[in-house]
Amino acid sequence: MRILWTLPYLPWPTTSGGKTREYHLLRNLAARGHRITLLVQSKTELDDATRIALEPWLERLIVIPRRPLRSVRTLLAMVFARPPMLASANGFSPPLQHAFEALLQEQWDVIQIEHSYSFQPFEAPLRHTGKPFVMTEHNIESGLGAASYHHFPDWAKPFTRFDQWRYRHWEKRVFAQTRELIAVTEDDAKGLTRLTSRATRLVVNGVDCDYYAKVNPDRYSRRLLFIGNYEYGPNLDAVEWALDHIMPKVWKLDPMVRLTIGGYAMPAEWRERWGDHRIDWLGYVPDLRTVQKEAAIFFAPLREGGGSKLKVLEAMAAGLTVVTTAQGCSGLKVANGTHYLGCEDAHGLALLLVEAIEQPTRLARVGEAGRAYVREYHDWSVSAAQLEGIYSRIHRQEDAQACV
Repeated sequence: MRILWTLPYLPWPTTSGGKTREYHLLRNLAARGHRITLLVQSKTELDDATRIALEPWLERLIVIPRRPLRSVRTLLAMVFARPPMLASANGFSPPLQHAFEALLQEQWDVIQIEHSYSFQPFEAPLRHTGKPFVMTEHNIESGLGAASYHHFPDWAKPFTRFDQWRYRHWEKRVFAQTRELIAVTEDDAKGLTRLTSRATRLVVNGVDCDYYAKVNPDRYSRRLLFIGNYEYGPNLDAVEWALDHIMPKVWKLDPMVRLTIGGYAMPAEWRERWGDHRIDWLGYVPDLRTVQKEAAIFFAPLREGGGSKLKVLEAMAAGLTVVTTAQGCSGLKVANGTHYLGCEDAHGLALLLVEAIEQPTRLARVGEAGRAYVREYHDWSVSAAQLEGIYSRIHRQEDAQACV
């Protein structure tokens, strides 16, 4: 099939869950013979490394620069426009809209839009041409925004309530126009179905299982690992909760435990705020296997967020025992005590970590059960097959309508 795919960010380097998902789905669909044109609005420039990583999988790569977040146009739109804050920041881009209009003059088997917050520049051209499109919503953004708004100052509370109201209305408006709406977890699919009163399809998040298959965690290392993208608020909250409330309890019980924290866009002030010598600070880690093999446990104390967590899936694929919360394993059909170890409060997580670090055999059993789970249900080949099935069903329906 010829596929027109749109994104509000470049999917390389894979510094976030969303970028990782997009890159691997594009790669797997291209490997299955589909011809993809990728239209991107990006806040970062297209460099040679990104071009080299993406172009082998694409017929065309078209990148439109996004205006600065603090531009007058963006700030006015975020406050006064009908779309919510996130959709306004990514919308109202004449160059992007014109590029999309030109592409719509071509014949496409599928038009794939990622994220409702990216939709504003595409709405008028799609309505004008009447062409159907598929949308994947990675989170129910109105609910995710509600989880993050508490980071705003008190004086901004009236605006955050207003913006959440705007996003609920924006979701209903956008989703009503889709040919197919896709979620990444069953819970989100149910939530979107309730919101739209129509079926929502599922394409799960995945992991490159072969890439992580040969990782052998050091279950005797007494080392915990957390990796995140710190442009994402829930990861900031996870680190702060861990270092302010959980790790002090761990170290009181077992002062030999170490913690490695890595990831993209790590705040520079963290090293001074938490200067304990038992914390090893890393930046962006291009190859996670290098740090996974040194750890005994992947510790993900997540209290916020949505969807399923690619960092958790990657840790499981590497055979690491995951210690986390219900939020950390949301969207996954995993059992506490079998595929991961979980608790919801700081004291319980600290006890769980200290107990587990003393039991390498238990870590091996849980880690290998998690590895087997993701290989069966969350390899990227599974996700690509689910998405391809949706495309094929749409194509058959259109062929049947044409015959009538």
